[in-house]
Amino acid sequence: MQPFNESSRYIHMSRKFLAAAIFTVFCASVAGQAAHAQVGGAAVVFLQIEPDSRSAGMGNAGVAIADNANAIFWNPAGLARQEGTELSLTHSNWLPEFNAGLFYEYLTAKHRVDGIGTFGAHLTYLFLGEHEGRDAQNNPTEDFKSYDLAAGASYGTNVLKNLSLGTGIRMIYSNLAPGQSVGAQETRAGVTIGFDLAALYSVPRFQAGDTEVGIDLGFNLANMGPKIQYSDQGQADPIPQNLRFGYAFTFDFDEYNKLTLTQDFNKMLIRVRMSEKDSLGSSTREADPFYKAIFSGWQPIEVCTSVCNGEAESVDETLSAFDQMTISMGFEYWYRDLFALRAGYFYENPYFGNRKFLTFGSGVRWNIIGADFSYIYALEENHPLANTMRFSLLVNFLR
Repeated sequence: MQPFNESSRYIHMSRKFLAAAIFTVFCASVAGQAAHAQVGGAAVVFLQIEPDSRSAGMGNAGVAIADNANAIFWNPAGLARQEGTELSLTHSNWLPEFNAGLFYEYLTAKHRVDGIGTFGAHLTYLFLGEHEGRDAQNNPTEDFKSYDLAAGASYGTNVLKNLSLGTGIRMIYSNLAPGQSVGAQETRAGVTIGFDLAALYSVPRFQAGDTEVGIDLGFNLANMGPKIQYSDQGQADPIPQNLRFGYAFTFDFDEYNKLTLTQDFNKMLIRVRMSEKDSLGSSTREADPFYKAIFSGWQPIEVCTSVCNGEAESVDETLSAFDQMTISMGFEYWYRDLFALRAGYFYENPYFGNRKFLTFGSGVRWNIIGADFSYIYALEENHPLANTMRFSLLVNFLR
């Protein structure tokens, strides 16, 4: 698991940064890096961090809800059904268990243009700390700051009474270890772009006794785009192209009480292989372009359940496309649209990242102001995501 391309691993950096960066990749991605068939995985996996506290409190599920400005991440098609103007800001101290000074910020806004649709914009920032650079002889060089940044715009519109479509584009800037010398090359910040395509369908609402029931189905294919590189083109890495789909059931019991049950399935669509070793015993990484990985990313892969270095024995497991998915599920209860309670569960295959945790959250809405909070309760000791908290603030000028 590595957030840099293959050449950047030769850069001597502080142990604190290296550990933090590795665990950031472990926690933010769907752990394709652990798979033998996908050695190296994707870069800029900060794009996978679920941004808002509301959905984070429901086990990181939200593709079929997407009813506020954070729909830009979950499902931009959800923008189509929103009115007015809204701003949202999320803050989180990232990986607090390591006390490494990492933090995550997500700023988003949306605005409705009558007769056209709803437009949105976002800014995502993950700070990875300040570090001491060293050359190949372990001599100190200039200190540098590491961070990932993305900015983009989204749009959603209704194409049928119950069907909405959405799209988005983002510029991605990854400044991990700029200006460091690696052999005859100098590392630099990686730059690329990503595109989203999304849909949201609502089953016509119906009555079940005295309860009004709504069913929503969501789909979002995010981060389609060219590879990112930190040195030469031969070392380019894919960005985390990702498919998220799911459903939400909403029960309006009366004017005071509402309950939503939701579930997301999430699959990273990348395909990275190691080439055959040459006469010198070296090999290179080969990643399918994003338009090919949309299909090749569904192939079964083999993972090593013990050390895979050719010297130690290993037991291989073959993981189907379903085994490579993460599953998120949760609920949200609202009282009078003023106060919410949330809880959820996140699951990942033991041979494909093995993240399992419970989430809890709450929210309040008053006039034009909203606030949400979420907390991760890890189901294993010393989990890097344990005790992660997110705080979100919303301002909706329509209310």
